[in-house]
Amino acid sequence: MIQPWASFFLFNETYYESRTWKTNYRGILAIHTSKKIDHQFCSHKTIPCLLDRHGLTPETLPTGVIIGICNLVNCLRVIEDHQESAILEDGRIISGNEYFLGDYRVGNYAWEVSDKEILPSFILAQGKLGLWEYDKELK
Repeated sequence: MIQPWASFFLFNETYYESRTWKTNYRGILAIHTSKKIDHQFCSHKTIPCLLDRHGLTPETLPTGVIIGICNLVNCLRVIEDHQESAILEDGRIISGNEYFLGDYRVGNYAWEVSDKEILPSFILAQGKLGLWEYDKELK
């Protein structure tokens, strides 16, 4: 995940991870931060305040590491986008920071997770696009 979204996700600023694609996989996911930080998004007036809540700045965001784990339980398709809120296929409404921090265009997916956990020590790892196997112990 590109920063700052990975950190916002693990710090529970967002409940869902929005994606343009779905997966049939269900189970444990490692949250890996890409080496890229979206500096344009970080310059939005709201982002420094959200980062500051967690003792971070755009310059201190961790990159190129696994920062946490979660359990993927569902992928829900976005069926309506009203530019400030969206509706998922099961009728749930996405709004507020959840909408602002995601990509809820019609046809995208909200990945629903449980059991988010920040790792006590981040793990240096080479990332890849999509889902990929990490063959070492995460805790």
